[in-house]
Amino acid sequence: MKLERRRFMSLAGAAAAAPAFPRLAWTQSYPSRPVRVIVPYAPGGPTDVIARIVAQKLSDHLGKQFFVENIGGAGGNIGMGRGAKAAPDGFTILFVGSPYVVNPTLYGTVSYDPIKDFDPVTLAVTTTCVLTIHASVPAHTVKDLVDFIKASPGKLSYASPGTGTSPHLVGELFRLSLGLDLAHVPFNSGGLAAASAIAGHTPISFGVPAPAVMHIREGRLRALAVSSRTRSQALPDVPTMTEAGYPDIEGDAWYAVVVPAGTPKEIIALLHREIVKIVMLPELQERLVALGFERVANTPDEFAAQIKTEIAKWAGVIRAAGIKTE
Repeated sequence: MKLERRRFMSLAGAAAAAPAFPRLAWTQSYPSRPVRVIVPYAPGGPTDVIARIVAQKLSDHLGKQFFVENIGGAGGNIGMGRGAKAAPDGFTILFVGSPYVVNPTLYGTVSYDPIKDFDPVTLAVTTTCVLTIHASVPAHTVKDLVDFIKASPGKLSYASPGTGTSPHLVGELFRLSLGLDLAHVPFNSGGLAAASAIAGHTPISFGVPAPAVMHIREGRLRALAVSSRTRSQALPDVPTMTEAGYPDIEGDAWYAVVVPAGTPKEIIALLHREIVKIVMLPELQERLVALGFERVANTPDEFAAQIKTEIAKWAGVIRAAGIKTE
């Protein structure tokens, strides 16, 4: 009787373990075919640029093609919704930007849940927001600018790359926290926002560094501060908002990788390991700095915590500012 019981337990244990072997073999052979990399925006933007850099290196490192598919529209919501419905098998990954955590509040209803529908892989890179002014504005520090705005209530405006973008939200944080009477003028890109400030149409601008760096260096724009915790490598002489005396005005644009919820943990670990290697490659450093990117490559758990923090932070700003999409 004891022998039969031992035999039964042995067979039961083998049966319970059996499903693990095919899965283990499958994940060890990953990727066995091309992997789709969804970018929820049109080609050429910062999310697309970093996605293509990483996708090419993943293809080189893992021996199968990681191909970028641009699915733009509705501020990224269409592509992110498509990613949420993809099979959680590791053959669809999604590159997202800061709108990933902003859009659920900004739009009210979106076709994805940033916490339930995806598993985080890593926040790859960030780019700061830079506060710039037209050269004619009589301000050389953030405090000078604040005093100038308060002396001219309702007469000044600031440009941003668009409603709900990170520079817009940092601009609203600036306006709300300091009680400024300052109008927002959204544009369709960072380049157009910078051009408006250069022309003096909107004497103040919040934007990412890439479209502004050349104009700052050539004196067409004056940079007063960046909104990141540390100085930007693209603008090393520009102080942070904290250094300027405004520590509560902080926020970055960021670009990250997520996968459909339920993707095997082994595949998430592999993707995380490879993307960290890629982002930290010395050969990419100069290129990333030129694009205004700062390398992060944090862990899935760190990124998951940041997602929750930023959803709450920017929801508060959006509601307080009464920001709505048209």
